[in-house]
Amino acid sequence: MGETAGHHPPPPPQAAPPSLGLLRGPTWTPAEQLQQLQYCIHSNPPWPQALLLAFQHYIVMLGTTVLISSTLVPLMGGGHGDKGRVIQSLLFMSGLNTLLQTLFGTRLPTVMGPSAAFTLPVLSIINDYNDGSFTSEHDRFRHTIRTIQGSLIVSSFINIVLGYSGAWGNLARFFSPIVIVPFVCVVGLGLFMRGFPLLGNCVEIGLPMLVLLVICQQYLKRLHPKAHFIVERFALLFCIGVVWAFAAILTAAGAYNNVPEQTKLSCRTDRSYLLSSAPWIKVPYPFQWGTPIFRASHVFGMIGAALVTSAESTGTFIAASRFAGATAPPAHVLSRSIGLQVLSLSSLLHFLLENVGLLGLTHIGSRRVVQISTAFMIFFSIFGKFGAFFASIPLPIFAAIYCVLLGIVAAVGITFIQFANNNSMRNIYILGLSLFLGISIPQYFASKTTEDGHGPVRTGGGWFNDIWNTIFSSPPTVAMIVGTVLDNTLDARDTVADRGLPWWKPFQHRKGDSRNDEFYSFPLRINEYIPTRFL
Repeated sequence: MGETAGHHPPPPPQAAPPSLGLLRGPTWTPAEQLQQLQYCIHSNPPWPQALLLAFQHYIVMLGTTVLISSTLVPLMGGGHGDKGRVIQSLLFMSGLNTLLQTLFGTRLPTVMGPSAAFTLPVLSIINDYNDGSFTSEHDRFRHTIRTIQGSLIVSSFINIVLGYSGAWGNLARFFSPIVIVPFVCVVGLGLFMRGFPLLGNCVEIGLPMLVLLVICQQYLKRLHPKAHFIVERFALLFCIGVVWAFAAILTAAGAYNNVPEQTKLSCRTDRSYLLSSAPWIKVPYPFQWGTPIFRASHVFGMIGAALVTSAESTGTFIAASRFAGATAPPAHVLSRSIGLQVLSLSSLLHFLLENVGLLGLTHIGSRRVVQISTAFMIFFSIFGKFGAFFASIPLPIFAAIYCVLLGIVAAVGITFIQFANNNSMRNIYILGLSLFLGISIPQYFASKTTEDGHGPVRTGGGWFNDIWNTIFSSPPTVAMIVGTVLDNTLDARDTVADRGLPWWKPFQHRKGDSRNDEFYSFPLRINEYIPTRFL
């Protein structure tokens, strides 16, 4: 049909002008998996490399084990021999529980080790026995550790209920990327006292370790293509060896003969006394210190710590799934893992964050590597002299390592913001408040906690005080509570897409994503013989 006089066709639609960001450079679309991982959860490096990487995981978890044992055992009245036996027992249980979790729990490459969340309840028990009439300090140590074991056994039933009832997994369904970002960030940042403050106890050892690790692992690998993967994967072991030898030279040369006692403990390589007191061969066994002692007043404090370790472990799982190239852990996987922690809580264990950071440092998220590391844990827990040799590494060296590894974990939490609208003022408000309070509130509780474990909550009921002081001294727990409440009450229904729920929700259901079974199903088709409620 021809045009009539005086009528003209409508002008063609004008294309929208390109955004300023596009004019300045490229943009990146959200990526569910990190593209630079060299081995993901179910791919395996060659056996020689896997053995070295597994030994590296053992060394990293050893630092936390020695740190917590060195802090608590002397307060309990234990000597150097007692500290060595506690370290051996923790290593043995860490290896056993890590293997069980990688097979039947989360199935993620996560390592279990002692948790600082139990510090306040343990200090409360120690304080109650300081006035007791014991024949010796060793007798007080045995009585204290038996009471700790009894309290842990009872409190671990909380994990059975939360896990195998599915309650913990149902809680995770209230999460979104807006909750996960501050939650995972604070999981790493909340341990800042294990970084430079601990390193500063011996700067001449800790600072060279930190600088050398950054230079070797990040800069030297760029010198030659063939050396790239070797330096990237094993620089940590090389740096530990160099700085440890440097510390031994300073010790032998008498550099620390006329310094304060605290400096000697931090810097000298012969002040742990573990090598001289450790037995050649000793197999840890249940109730090796005697029958557990059950006291109701101490159980409640441990219940608070059990809740805290469940929260912290959840944040660790989410970070580990990112570094392992897996989908976010579904609700049923979180539940069964928390339920399986009933075995680990009896030994003060939870999932170690620093080993998750090691996955990111080496770009290797292989499950098999972590499973091999359990053999090192169990071997060195039985052959005590060999384990004590590595346990004598000065703690500032570990502190330098944690500065890098914990920072990596905190940073991976930030990456989850790509799945939500980071230009939403509502989201910015929730992120900021959760992140700030997640650090600020625990710092307040830490500053108001006395050396004997009495926190700012001080009522007539000691058990009530222990529960709340423990919960609010945990940065991840506070960030999780604040973020979850705000995200599910502030315009929650009208901001589903902004919150990133279309991305998050499929992973929270067993069949929501086809990859869930690939990453989290039991080995050897065991799931076909287990009731669904326990999967």
